[in-house]
Amino acid sequence: MADRATREAVGATLVALAAEGRDDIVSLDADLAKATTTVKFKAAYPNRFFDMGIAEQNMMGTAAGLAVGGKTPFASTFAVFAAGRAYDQIRNSICYANLGVKIAATHAGITVGPDGGSHQMVEDIALMRVLPNMQVLVPADFGSACAAIRIASEAPGPFYVRLGRVAVPQVHADDAAFELGRSYVLREGTDVTLIACGGMVWRALASADALATEGVSAEVIDAMSLKPFDVATLVNSAAKTGAVVSCEEHSVIGGLGAAVAVALSENAPCPLELVGVHDVFGTSGEPDPLMVHFSLTSDDIAAAARRAIARAS
Repeated sequence: MADRATREAVGATLVALAAEGRDDIVSLDADLAKATTTVKFKAAYPNRFFDMGIAEQNMMGTAAGLAVGGKTPFASTFAVFAAGRAYDQIRNSICYANLGVKIAATHAGITVGPDGGSHQMVEDIALMRVLPNMQVLVPADFGSACAAIRIASEAPGPFYVRLGRVAVPQVHADDAAFELGRSYVLREGTDVTLIACGGMVWRALASADALATEGVSAEVIDAMSLKPFDVATLVNSAAKTGAVVSCEEHSVIGGLGAAVAVALSENAPCPLELVGVHDVFGTSGEPDPLMVHFSLTSDDIAAAARRAIARAS
């Protein structure tokens, strides 16, 4: 399958759900329907699409009201606006009331590129994970992103689905099945565990390939579900390998690395290296050079794996 951006799953999956008879599905967007791909739902079901304009806070409040009225609202905009500008409404109108609003946040992370540090949201996982009742999914490819939207549509309560702007390779089989609260071992190994989410998963697999040429056996885990988090899969892997690297296109504070650190410290203490954004804002540039700048490449993951293994020996 050709590389596809995970954000493309939003419009395609909402249209599919509605076509399957989900009359409760409605879509809200904040003047970014083409970029978030909800324009596809607008074209197919115009009476169930609401463009709220550049008013993200109002969009979240309206979505909460629609949820109270029995609808399953998907609210879409860029991650920096969803998790940042509308945080108060998400906290108090959605999570505090435990309403079934599904936030499909696109253009997350550094790979937003030239939009610069003001738009490169690397704090959203931390902000959403800390909220009671919120569930957080960070899919790695188009197929798992479609599955994440479906999971959010079927499960009760609020969801935050984190999606990317740029195309990424397929890492899951066409017939892969996904569940809330599950991580997935994509490659088995014995020397080090590489646990990643989102667009870092394919980079972790590439890193495992490179490490294999050095005689290093790396296990790769896709941690699609950040909350609830699959502690058991991580702990089982860490008990086998004795060294772990977490990989995320997000701040190392409060994101995947934090979830991994807590799980390991409580269940299977071992050396842990954190690959992520280290307490800085983003900056303008093209996606690939930015990943080099912030040390988020497969080479950086491999280097972290070597450090973790050395600490374990």
